[in-house]
Amino acid sequence: MECDDGMDALPDGVVQTILSRLSSARDVAACGGVSRCWRDCVPFLPALYFPRSAFDARGVACADAAIGRMVQAAARLEELVIYCPFSAAHLPLWLATRSASLRVLELRVDSAAAAAGSGSGSGHLDCVALVPNLEELRLWGLTMTRGPSWGQLQRLRVLEIVGASLTDLAVSGAVDACPNLTDLALLGCECSGTVFLGTPLLQRCRLDFVGSATCALALAAPLVESLEVQGFSYITLQGGDRLKRLTISKNTGRVNTVGIDRLPVLEQLSLRGVQWSWGAVSHVLQCGAEAKHLVMKVEFCGDSDTLQPFPEVDLVEFFNSHPKLCKFEVHGAMFASLCQKNSLKNLDSRFLISSLEEVLITVRSPLNAEQKLITIESLVRYSPRLRRMVLRISQMKNCHEAADEFFEEVSKFAHLSNGRVRIE
Repeated sequence: MECDDGMDALPDGVVQTILSRLSSARDVAACGGVSRCWRDCVPFLPALYFPRSAFDARGVACADAAIGRMVQAAARLEELVIYCPFSAAHLPLWLATRSASLRVLELRVDSAAAAAGSGSGSGHLDCVALVPNLEELRLWGLTMTRGPSWGQLQRLRVLEIVGASLTDLAVSGAVDACPNLTDLALLGCECSGTVFLGTPLLQRCRLDFVGSATCALALAAPLVESLEVQGFSYITLQGGDRLKRLTISKNTGRVNTVGIDRLPVLEQLSLRGVQWSWGAVSHVLQCGAEAKHLVMKVEFCGDSDTLQPFPEVDLVEFFNSHPKLCKFEVHGAMFASLCQKNSLKNLDSRFLISSLEEVLITVRSPLNAEQKLITIESLVRYSPRLRRMVLRISQMKNCHEAADEFFEEVSKFAHLSNGRVRIE
């Protein structure tokens, strides 16, 4: 297409502004074919994004050539995202070409690793050291069998690794190479052993480890404000004075110990998983006494592979030890522990749950129905600020006569609650 007067009439600054809002390689290529003056603005592009299907019909060789041309042309490139298959052998050249300007790098490297066929683990990613000014690094689908040779990425603030197979030494080595991290996310990663992480500036951390292997975490993060960990049997945290949100879960196996100190500014605490040792549960609850939002969805407790029910928990003592609790979500097993006969023995007219506003209770069994109903009524009676209680009846066998009676009694109570109690 020839460049007509209308296109020539656009000021260069306007054209550059339009192109600066583009990032998809397909859009950039299409605009480059509109006119020569538009094509000449490619060096001003701040970002390039190559989607997964960008070169499906043309193969890796075509992708390598196109990526190389565009990276070479984009002289001011700050962000490079490559999801499509590419040859790992070309990556060092692309990064070296834009080492001065590149700030954000995101790579899906599973296809690149397969194409390279070298079996060298993280060797093809050692070239990240060529971009010392990186501020954000996101990697998908890689395998790390050793610590990467990234040097010291002093400016890196965000590190995300998704769907990776890692060793504990590789994890520690990658984090050690980024001493000034503020955001760390390892999501859907397979790992075993003990992971040691010392991150003095870390503020937000998500560690999601999958698989059945036993894994331990030792984290030193004095500035951390949000921490989500999944898949660890042993957890130690040094520095929780600024922690506001804490989530600990384990979908398989057991959480054995959680070593933390008092969390003075904690706002949200979530405990999830199939099995926890009761010592770990009670210690976390004690350290998180300042929590305003508490979620408890743990199925069983016990210190061995034998799944055991929760011990009796005194309802009055529980809420007195969490005076700021505004929102409480409790799953069947933990709720049952609050509904034992001895759990309600200290109820009297002086008891008050002064801050509680919202409650979500999941009931999975009609057993001990009378005590459960008394507990539900007590929560409503002694919570003057309660606005909403949701009773979620889950996986309860309708053919069980006790289930029908329990549901009938709960329905009557909900009807008389002036709209504060709802059944799902």
